Amino acid sequence: MEKSEENKKKKESKLLDTAFTLFTEKGIKNTSIQDIVDQAGVAKGTFYLYFKDKYEIRDVLICRKAQRLFHDAILALNESYIENFTDQIIFVINYVIDELTKNPILLQFISKNLSWGVYNKTINRISDNLEEDGLYALFLKGIQENHIQLENPEVTLFMIIELTSSTCFNSVLYKQPLPIKEYKPFLYDTIRSMLKSK
Repeated sequence: MEKSEENKKKKESKLLDTAFTLFTEKGIKNTSIQDIVDQAGVAKGTFYLYFKDKYEIRDVLICRKAQRLFHDAILALNESYIENFTDQIIFVINYVIDELTKNPILLQFISKNLSWGVYNKTINRISDNLEEDGLYALFLKGIQENHIQLENPEVTLFMIIELTSSTCFNSVLYKQPLPIKEYKPFLYDTIRSMLKSK
């Protein structure tokens, strides 16, 4: 990588890291672009080389954080010896839930946008993708190899991620309808039923 490219990446990373810190400490509404650039130590014009406004930087952060979670989950899965496809999907979902449980600040930031972070193709092009199709590729391969008949695999995967993010948010933060440890078996039974061969 050329020095100028490396410097660009460093500035972008600094803006993203600073924005994440400010958004999680002060909230997006109470954070201005000026706050971000002042704390990042860059000129305001530099911000606009990368992002059109603070909402775009938020969207890129959500995508990166969501993609990183699933990327790390798939790496962990690859180090396990789980061969059953449904168990693999449960492993990935469980990994993501456990990481979000350990990091409530990240959970609150992503809140109910985990699936949006994975599927927002416009932002994914801007974002620094980490095996963008890793989860989707794993899912497609699994349903094909196991002859699982799904009318629309992408919609099914979206529903699994959406179900996980929206329900676990309340379970982790508010213990509603149950604390997360008690809730997981219900969630996993539902996912298993969604992936049953017809």
